[in-house]
Amino acid sequence: MTPSARHTLRGGAALLAALALALTACSGKATEKDTKSEDAGGVRTGVGVTAKTIKLGVLTDMTGVYASLGKSVTQAQQLWAKQTNAAGGICGRTIELTVRDHGYDPQKAVAAYTELAPGVLGFAQFIGSPFVAAVEPRIDGQDKGLVLPQAWSASLLGSPYVRVIGATYDVETINAVDYLLAQKRVAKGDKIGHVYFEGDYGENALVGSKYAAQQAGLTVVEQKIKPTDNDMSAQVAALKRAGVKAVIVSAGPRQAASLVGVAAATGFQVPVIGNNSAFAPQLLATPAGPALMKDYYVASSTLPIGSGEPAPAKLAKEYAAAYPEDVLDNGVVAGYTAGQVYGDVLKKACAAKDLTREGVGKALLTVTAYRSGFGITHDFSDPAAPSTRESVIMKPDDKVPGGLRVVRPAEVAKAAESFQVGG
Repeated sequence: MTPSARHTLRGGAALLAALALALTACSGKATEKDTKSEDAGGVRTGVGVTAKTIKLGVLTDMTGVYASLGKSVTQAQQLWAKQTNAAGGICGRTIELTVRDHGYDPQKAVAAYTELAPGVLGFAQFIGSPFVAAVEPRIDGQDKGLVLPQAWSASLLGSPYVRVIGATYDVETINAVDYLLAQKRVAKGDKIGHVYFEGDYGENALVGSKYAAQQAGLTVVEQKIKPTDNDMSAQVAALKRAGVKAVIVSAGPRQAASLVGVAAATGFQVPVIGNNSAFAPQLLATPAGPALMKDYYVASSTLPIGSGEPAPAKLAKEYAAAYPEDVLDNGVVAGYTAGQVYGDVLKKACAAKDLTREGVGKALLTVTAYRSGFGITHDFSDPAAPSTRESVIMKPDDKVPGGLRVVRPAEVAKAAESFQVGG
């Protein structure tokens, strides 16, 4: 790591720590204990719940690194809320979403959480592992409102209130490497490259690639980048010199497209596989499109929106009807799934006559086999474990809605089964 990179990383960590401290210091004095009550049906209520509404926060990125995915996730959740309300709501109440765009900026993300937390039951979306981690002490210590992040870092495990839906980045990356091994694209003794964002996301994915490499007799060649780095020419050149046989990318769609495009242009013909947030279908219309369709792959904890299975097909049709001008992508599936999970938990909390934050948290622990129809069953009974260790492997295809088709259905690698998450 260069001195400037070390300085940037330390500075970023210090900023998030300072923001987290400020968040704790400036938090409101009112707590859920002050507002708990009981409705006519004997259901206990608290922060974010009135006789007519259940208020949930949405902290997204519609102008930063994950702008395209953030927009899809958010609109899918708005569709879920609209459909839920049209069907009578939950516990006699309508779902109300309050959206804030933080643009993948740490100060804006923490400020948005500070603004919304006192008035919502919890958060149906929070994009950005580092930002979620920054506010987690307040979530666990004071607020105790359920947060379903659009982030999969293993550092978020262990909290009873911040609950990851899907495999964590480390597990997902182990499954990605397993796919390369199963397809005989890499073998014992080979080198594999790993291009990754500094911070929780990329560094957690790196833990997975190193573990998978150790188990398979591979060597990992690291290339750390910043979210602001968009040209991967230097990284491709370094990996080419190192003689890697495949590359993992744990970054955003823009970085993945640059990596694959530059590799193709320079004659560096190796398979590249990315984590779930390293693709957007809009990339297929760029000069990197042909290279992405040739030898790029994506690991994820859901079927793609273009799958012919009933649930994705139904959602694709409904989303296209609601947002005819917008592109279908896997953010639609991720956002809608999170909405469904939150809705299912709220129904269980209602049945237990406890719509307080505490009641919602308890209700989630009873969900041991959640099936959304998107390819994977989730177990939320253990806060210290990811809800699944399975990953679907997909390949870009511009002939499919959403731009991805399945090349390997949900599966967990042997190495992922034995891996100690967070160890």
